[in-house]
Amino acid sequence: MSMLAMEEREVVEDAAGMWWMFLVTGILWTLVSIIVFRFDYTSVTSVSILFGIVAIFVGINEFLRVGASSTGWRIFHILFGILFIGVGIVAFIHPGDTFAALAGVMSFLFVFMGLLDIMIAIATRNESPVWWLLLIIGIVELLLGFWAAGYWGRKAILLVAWVGAICLARGVTEIIFAFKLHGLKKRLAT
Repeated sequence: MSMLAMEEREVVEDAAGMWWMFLVTGILWTLVSIIVFRFDYTSVTSVSILFGIVAIFVGINEFLRVGASSTGWRIFHILFGILFIGVGIVAFIHPGDTFAALAGVMSFLFVFMGLLDIMIAIATRNESPVWWLLLIIGIVELLLGFWAAGYWGRKAILLVAWVGAICLARGVTEIIFAFKLHGLKKRLAT
């Protein structure tokens, strides 16, 4: 076995050992989505701040995925993490901006999250028996992104629903990723 193959195996073993962390973050994202769906926000400022918090945590979550990814996906997760954190900071700096601006940002993020999840689902379809679930989530995210971009009758409650949908999608994808890593850990042990 070559030195590179041994190093790759060690990286994969370390990443597979972190499966429980993604399960915990997936459960937390799902709980946050339930909380978000239960609140009735009526101001753009509160929705923007809520969105900023969610975006920053999605960015941090993307950085957590770097340790469990191959080189190409690491770059993608780093760029996504920077993008989400940047958008979250902008939401804090300009919380009173119009619904159109916030919906535009959300549609942009939904489209990219959807594309990422679709690419991951297709790339891992031979390794994961639940790849189709991630594909469906990616398609729904993509459709939500286009809907958010084109829907001009914006209301605060709809923006809250979009934030809740982001949290729910992240929760489900994190749980799927956790079980993928757990399966990988079992395969490496044998």
